[in-house]
Amino acid sequence: MADTSDIRTPAQIEADIKRRREVLAETLDEIGMRVHPKTIVGDAKAKVASSVDHTLGRAYVQANRVVGDVKSQFVDEEGAPRLERVVPVALVVVGVVGLLALGGTRRRRR
Repeated sequence: MADTSDIRTPAQIEADIKRRREVLAETLDEIGMRVHPKTIVGDAKAKVASSVDHTLGRAYVQANRVVGDVKSQFVDEEGAPRLERVVPVALVVVGVVGLLALGGTRRRRR
């Protein structure tokens, strides 16, 4: 005797075919969206933006660290300026600015 549980009716077969067509159509639509040039460009832009954000974040952290290191050279733990370091740097800056100013006025006189 044949097992009747394996036998499907034509209506069941048609319903199965219809369901598989719908699944296939959804899959093809999804593939179409993934390979569409706008999607590819959008994905590429998102990757670049993410990379730039990550790079800028790392650069910000590094710059913040450098600023903190420089600040610690000129300010003590309480926040007071370290005059033994600030005064020589200020004198050098004033000297360089003075030299630049003198050089600019000499060029104008010629």
